[in-house]
Amino acid sequence: MCPQTATSAASRAPRDHNVYGFLTRRAHGFYARDAGVSHRKNLGLLRKIICQESTKFKNVWTTHSASPIAYERGRIYLDNYQCCINSIAQEPRILYQKPKCSKSEKIEDALLLECPLGEMLPSPSDYKSSLIVLTVRNWLLRLSADSGEVLEKIYLADSYCKFRYLSWDTPQEVMVVKSAQNKLPAAARQVSIQESVLFYLAVFQVLPLSFIGMLEINKKIFGNSVTDVAVSNGILIVMHSMGLVRLYNFQTILEQFMEQPFDLGHEFNWNGQAGVVGKYPFGLPRNIKITDTPPLLFEVSSLENAFQIGGYPWHYIITPNKKKHKGIFHICSLKDNALAKNGIQEMKCCSLEPDWIYFHPDMSGRIIHVGPNLIKVLKLKEVKNNTEQMEVAEDFTIVANRENCVDNTVTVTASGRVVKKRFNLLDDDPEQETFKIVDYEDELDFLSTVAVTQIGADGRAHLDIHCNEHGLLLKSIPLLESWDVTYSHEVYFDKDLVLHIEQKPNRRFSCYVYQMVCDTAKDDECSNHEKNERVFCKKGGRIFEYT
Repeated sequence: MCPQTATSAASRAPRDHNVYGFLTRRAHGFYARDAGVSHRKNLGLLRKIICQESTKFKNVWTTHSASPIAYERGRIYLDNYQCCINSIAQEPRILYQKPKCSKSEKIEDALLLECPLGEMLPSPSDYKSSLIVLTVRNWLLRLSADSGEVLEKIYLADSYCKFRYLSWDTPQEVMVVKSAQNKLPAAARQVSIQESVLFYLAVFQVLPLSFIGMLEINKKIFGNSVTDVAVSNGILIVMHSMGLVRLYNFQTILEQFMEQPFDLGHEFNWNGQAGVVGKYPFGLPRNIKITDTPPLLFEVSSLENAFQIGGYPWHYIITPNKKKHKGIFHICSLKDNALAKNGIQEMKCCSLEPDWIYFHPDMSGRIIHVGPNLIKVLKLKEVKNNTEQMEVAEDFTIVANRENCVDNTVTVTASGRVVKKRFNLLDDDPEQETFKIVDYEDELDFLSTVAVTQIGADGRAHLDIHCNEHGLLLKSIPLLESWDVTYSHEVYFDKDLVLHIEQKPNRRFSCYVYQMVCDTAKDDECSNHEKNERVFCKKGGRIFEYT
């Protein structure tokens, strides 16, 4: 190499190295000006703003409905998904309002579909959020989340089965459509005709929407005692009537028993059927035929088929399969079924509603155990001097505020007579503050709880925001509407929004929308329901109540 060339190469080397380093860091998400970094910074700022003392959540509007109300990512759906309202604005903004649908077009289930990052998609509409809905007549529709326009239509099957449920195998990647349990008409059962097919499963890859296969869950293969099935994270979960839960590798089933792949919209002539895949009247071919019992990955017996997997290393949670053990949870290693040290968890509470336990959705491997007045966040860690065994240890606890509880066991009448009650209050008695909902806000890393106290007909609830790492109370948000513990309730905390959906008797539904406000002059408005002036307005044939 000549001196000039060597000098040029030497002078370029640092720059080439920097470019390589830049590209490497960019590939790993370390580019300071990319959208992800900006988004994380914005969420960090929002987290700080929410935690400020001057920040309040105000009930900005309310609406009521005679049909169920659903919420998905800033959108409120009413009238069986025929009406969509943007919940972000301080006043309700109707994104779309469709004419009332007939019973044959009723939507049975829905999933929100969001655009995957870093992939080239065939249609511009694929880059926007859409809603996958399943109708009562076995139609699978993909709707625009903002306009309700039908983007795709797939006919699943004719009357031999009724598809009812949508779920994710892999979130935002692989979707499963499950039928209701297949039952023969009463006349057929009376003459002892046996139906061997219990469920049908149709599997799709999403965005672009493509058909993977359809299969039967047959009692001749999986046994007569099958009561339900599910698919999650590549595992086929089969539940039996005696509490037995069996796991199979779903990907292996697809590969081993698929007879022929098919593409949506393509003509087919197969097994005596001819038509177009996904079009009426043929629907989808049953191209996965399980002819033999698949290899069993794992089985366990649990009360009411309750079974969860999570943690690190992998563990599972069950309740021993006897009624006397209800409310007792065993945490065991998935590797060898060994019970973890301190792996038997029991609240020892006396309540009408049972306590519940689950793996923390923040992927930390921790466990959340919720009782009427106590929330325990547990963690798995190695036993000291024994790396082969894990133990369950307490990470932190959240305790309900029962400091002001009155002892009602002894009362004094007007005449001065002392009356003693012969019973004690239950741990979840409505007159004592009781935890009803625990949720995780993944974008802000908050753990939220809803606690309720009801004295007489008047119930009061508040949503508390806790530090997810240590459990410290960061903010308490009072819910101004009365809370009846006998009704069904859902509460969503989604960044700067709190949404309360209530189901009253006779299919009456209410939706209360709270939004973050930072104006200190309005503190009293947010906390005093009586001072607020209520205004009624009609939009799109629907009445809204404003504050």
